[in-house]
Amino acid sequence: MSKQPDIVIIGSGIGGSTVAAGLAATGADILILEAGNHIEDRPENRDQRAIFQRGHFRPKEFWYEADGTAFNPGNYYNVGGNSKFYGAVLVRYRKEDFEEMAHLEGVSPAWPFPYEELEPWYSQAEQMYQVRGALGEDPTEPAHSLPYAFPPVPEEPAIAKVRARLKANGIHPYSLPLGVDIDRWLSKAKTPWDAHPNSADGKMDAETTALALALQHPNVRLQTGSRVTRLVTAADGGAIETVEYEKAGERHSISPKLVILSAGAVQSSVLLQRSANDKHPTGLANASDQVGRNFMNHNSSAVIALSPFYKNDSVYQKTFGFNDFYLSDGEGGPPLGNVQLLGKVSGKILKANMPAIPEWLLDRVASHAIDFYAMSEDIPHPESRIMVDGDRIVLKWHRTNWQAHLDLVSKLKGVLRAAGFPIVLSRAFDKRTPSHQCGTVVIGTDPAQAPLDVYCRAFQHQNLFVVDASFLPTSAAVNPALTVAAQALRVADHITRTEFRA
Repeated sequence: MSKQPDIVIIGSGIGGSTVAAGLAATGADILILEAGNHIEDRPENRDQRAIFQRGHFRPKEFWYEADGTAFNPGNYYNVGGNSKFYGAVLVRYRKEDFEEMAHLEGVSPAWPFPYEELEPWYSQAEQMYQVRGALGEDPTEPAHSLPYAFPPVPEEPAIAKVRARLKANGIHPYSLPLGVDIDRWLSKAKTPWDAHPNSADGKMDAETTALALALQHPNVRLQTGSRVTRLVTAADGGAIETVEYEKAGERHSISPKLVILSAGAVQSSVLLQRSANDKHPTGLANASDQVGRNFMNHNSSAVIALSPFYKNDSVYQKTFGFNDFYLSDGEGGPPLGNVQLLGKVSGKILKANMPAIPEWLLDRVASHAIDFYAMSEDIPHPESRIMVDGDRIVLKWHRTNWQAHLDLVSKLKGVLRAAGFPIVLSRAFDKRTPSHQCGTVVIGTDPAQAPLDVYCRAFQHQNLFVVDASFLPTSAAVNPALTVAAQALRVADHITRTEFRA
């Protein structure tokens, strides 16, 4: 029998790749199993008709609603996970996001530890992901122990003009913390990076940063095309004894000492449920009956502001946001959420949702528009959940706090009209868009209430950790990638101290 790895990491997204980078120096034999393959350097990577109109990169699978309606999800399976397509916004949760927060339609619970516990790991993650940003611009920004690694991505003139208008009207725009080497990105093609796949083109995703660092160590290996199908426990139902996976149509099994699950908030909960056995009839790590529950997906909308007197000749656009309505509605009311720029929307992108309108006309409209992303917190709810029904994945999304999101969009429209845009349109994103899915295998201090402890270790299986966005007890209202990376580094440090101490 061949030598078994010390650690198997399932998935190479932000959580899996970052924890691998954090553990690489231990010398442990680490095998990363990734269901997908590398994204090749192909013309489709920058072809907006291929990406948005033809869905070239969308998975060839269907999930189901509770009533049996099928839909094609927007999740990707490749080395680096969804981060290959992300907007590269690497922002911290606000300090207040770690505390109990009252919303218009419920209460977002406190984390089992405060912001200060994660702060050093946030700083390490920002260095690892080479974040470009600036401190002192956003009044809601929490304390940083280190400055950003690089100055902000330069603002294009048409975007700087709008930022100045907003600031003159009392809004507090700030430079988005971004993981993008903009010169390198633009040298390939003059496109935005938001929703465009990255093939070593300058976007700091899980593969190009954390995984690349991990693979510099000879004790870390990546195996692609390997879809994990089941985790098998020891006879007493305790430790994970075997990881079963399929590669090239063949079934394989390995027996590591530690298993670190990072398949994504949907697929990690699905794998735990599908690994049910006599000792764990509802799935692994599920004594609390919380695996698959508390699914969260940000309430989000695209908001497009138009003016015949504004000419937007920017290429990438996505350089600032504002949090004036993050901690309150600006008038003493409940929190509403975050606003940030989208990548520049073109006629080719608009055509995907407006097929009857000529692309040249949509291009003309886009040239007089600036495009924003409004994002509000989805509060955890036990009936918002991921379930399995045989081979089917069932998504029952119980959307919460929707009125607050509508209020945020309304506030944003007012801000943009005041900034000189008489026409402001909005379109909500639905379940086909993976708007920061999280919360299905959450951390906590009580095994009766949460599957994982504060270091993402399963209470019932001492050699199982879950480090993707599943662990997030709240969704907050900002992009979660940096928080996932920071916790992955914290978990790696904990494993190093507890499992590999001298």
